[in-house]
Amino acid sequence: MAVASFLLGLPGLLVLNFVLGPAAVVLALVALGRGTARRGRALLGLALGVADLAVMIALTVADHGVIWSFT
Repeated sequence: MAVASFLLGLPGLLVLNFVLGPAAVVLALVALGRGTARRGRALLGLALGVADLAVMIALTVADHGVIWSFT
């Protein structure tokens, strides 16, 4: 789960950050709660997941709403 959180958090900085960010955070917290041997990877996944959410919030605030336009 620690590696999965890292692998979800990394591309989440560029695409689908509203889905991959929370998934990375949840997986990292579960991995840390279970006492994973890859603690550093889980912490990095947690940091990337939080960064995904920060990027999403910053882009939403900067664009005064949702940045995706389907029209």
